[in-house]
Amino acid sequence: MIDAGIRHLGELAVSAQGLGCMGMSHGYGDSDDAQSIATLNHALDLGVTLLDTADFYGAGHNEELIGRAIAGRRDEAVIATKFGFANRLGEPVVIRGDAAYVREACEASLRRLGVDHIDLYYQHRVDPQVPIEETVGAMAELVQAGKVRHLGLSEAGAETIRRAHAVHPITALQSEWSLWTRDLEAEVAPVCRELGIGLVPF
Repeated sequence: MIDAGIRHLGELAVSAQGLGCMGMSHGYGDSDDAQSIATLNHALDLGVTLLDTADFYGAGHNEELIGRAIAGRRDEAVIATKFGFANRLGEPVVIRGDAAYVREACEASLRRLGVDHIDLYYQHRVDPQVPIEETVGAMAELVQAGKVRHLGLSEAGAETIRRAHAVHPITALQSEWSLWTRDLEAEVAPVCRELGIGLVPF
């Protein structure tokens, strides 16, 4: 193992570099499960603990892949997954953040991952039809039930982050942040800094 460095997302300690797993079953053409599992295990061997997935990637296949890779190594991995896209690839986008869907999506992810808890559970996109308080309230119930350890948002605006954080502490925000995309520096990054929310850029 090498020293991959540690960063803190709120109270959650993760490797400084995480492994985004989307491309192993979504978005980039054909994939090889054996190669993907070998890559995941090699990442863990190198001290990369943060594995990022979502229920939408490969219609759940991505989560199943991670579950197979971490079998017997659960304590070495910090699993971050997401919910919110209720449609299948190629169908019109449907975003759901209602409480019933939050619970349903979490149970399905736990089954696919083969674990009893999710370390970091993101809302993949904010549902404009559902108050963020309802969504995060349902996510908070999952924390209380021991099924989720930490909560996150993805691509959320500053005011939404504040409202969500008032319901339950938000550990991390995942958003696009690069040399080409700097929008979050105006309002979102300062709010995250103020509230102690970790930024996970892609």
